[in-house]
Amino acid sequence: MKTSTLHIKNMVCNRCIKVVKDELTQLNVQIEAIGLGWVSLVEDVQPPTREKIKTVLHANGFELIDDKKSRLIESIKTLLIQSVHQQQHETQALNTSAYLSQKLGYDYSYLSHLFSSVEGLTIEKYIIHQKVERAKELLVYDELTLSEIADQLGYSSVQHLSSQFKKVSGLTPSHFKKLKHPKRTPLDEV
Repeated sequence: MKTSTLHIKNMVCNRCIKVVKDELTQLNVQIEAIGLGWVSLVEDVQPPTREKIKTVLHANGFELIDDKKSRLIESIKTLLIQSVHQQQHETQALNTSAYLSQKLGYDYSYLSHLFSSVEGLTIEKYIIHQKVERAKELLVYDELTLSEIADQLGYSSVQHLSSQFKKVSGLTPSHFKKLKHPKRTPLDEV
């Protein structure tokens, strides 16, 4: 039996994995393994089933990725989201360029150029946007001080975090925290 792997855009958290798994199970598609951005199937799917999968994924905010460059960009995003939002400790030992090169098997300059040309922003700016969204999440939880949040996100100081936060969101962290209904951006839209 031949297994196949589907690459899926916008899978950014464990709930996404659950949704994709539940939807594919309802379609009677047998899953061998699943992770952020991919699902390995027990056997290759035929075109009619693939269309059903595309439709059900789209209805849930996901998208099948068919070309190699799109899959690579989605892999970059997934790794960066994991490193920022799930505090992947292996990324702290390596800088971003070494981490991405090691994980994806490509030279960082190629990854950086590809990402920038397709996404319209640099990997570094994407990381900053992800860090600001994580800071918003932590501010809403109201369990950590701004200093602890800055430390957790790898900022050298509260001022550095505050400066980037204001550049990205237009608000200071303290003003954001005071909002009754703070606006956060879904990770797949960052």
